[in-house]
Amino acid sequence: MATAEKKEARAIHRYARISPTKVRQVINLIRGKDVGVALAILQETNKRAARIVEKLLKSAIANAEMKDMDIDNLYIKEIRAEDGPMLKRYMPRAYGRATMIRRRYSHIYITLTERD
Repeated sequence: MATAEKKEARAIHRYARISPTKVRQVINLIRGKDVGVALAILQETNKRAARIVEKLLKSAIANAEMKDMDIDNLYIKEIRAEDGPMLKRYMPRAYGRATMIRRRYSHIYITLTERD
């Protein structure tokens, strides 16, 4: 018995100039939620990462529209933030020492699918 393969819509934001830890605080709020609820949560969340994730979610919704998926029936199947490359700089400190400055980047992945 062959099961029908479910359609999925994806969006990826690579090299987002924000640390993955900060993004994970926001994506944990919307994981597994319906798309409309997730957008409402993101619009009310007062964090910089919320704007980035909201834009990415809207992109995934547009991708779902192009695949003729039912927008009202979509939910977030998977969302994750992974480490990107790290820019390393040194800042001079007292007594001839130096401290490393780490500029962290992240890759954010989102997958939407339709509910049964």
